[in-house]
Amino acid sequence: MQDKKIICKDCGKEFVFTVGEQEFYQSRGFENEPVRCPDCRKAKKSRNADFSRKNR
Repeated sequence: MQDKKIICKDCGKEFVFTVGEQEFYQSRGFENEPVRCPDCRKAKKSRNADFSRKNR
């Protein structure tokens, strides 16, 4: 395994999917690589949490 460069589908910024992250994904049984950079993943998670709180 080696680090992979991926382009974020939201912002278009290139980010590195490290060997450590790949091992973590495998250990959790995830089959797909991330499609968003860490910043966009964090923003999406925040938006989803806000949406969930508003719709309770």
